[in-house]
Amino acid sequence: GDLGPFNPGLPVEVPVWLAINLKQRQKCRLIPPEWMDVGKLEEIRDQERKEDTFTPMPSPYYMELTKLLLNYASDNIPRADEIRTLVKDTWDTRMAKLRLSADSFVRQQEAHAKLDNLTLMEINTTGAFLTQALDHMYKLRTNLQPGESSHSQDF
Repeated sequence: GDLGPFNPGLPVEVPVWLAINLKQRQKCRLIPPEWMDVGKLEEIRDQERKEDTFTPMPSPYYMELTKLLLNYASDNIPRADEIRTLVKDTWDTRMAKLRLSADSFVRQQEAHAKLDNLTLMEINTTGAFLTQALDHMYKLRTNLQPGESSHSQDF
């Protein structure tokens, strides 16, 4: 799409890739998203720890945005180190919940799972493990149950 013209000193919304490119060339100052605030992130982390289910995140790309903005524009983000820690704590809490729910899913031999409020990055992090676990469960079930495919051989 069309971008610009840009007027000095006036904030404008642009794609993240352009903002980072301009920041790297020292042509702009980045303004972090509204949710990238220590107080708000503490609330999100605490809520995530209280709930048994996954809580909605402020952005479906919260991890990616945090990593990009803190890597390329930490000088424009107040209390950047605290923000990094809070997002990491929230991530760790969510990953622990995901491992526990995956463990429960496998142990109870479920066939369906509901993954509300997970981001794509969180799903992709455990996707390979879950598909392999389900594949192994399927193989174990089919080998344990007598069927037409398992014939004994007489020697």
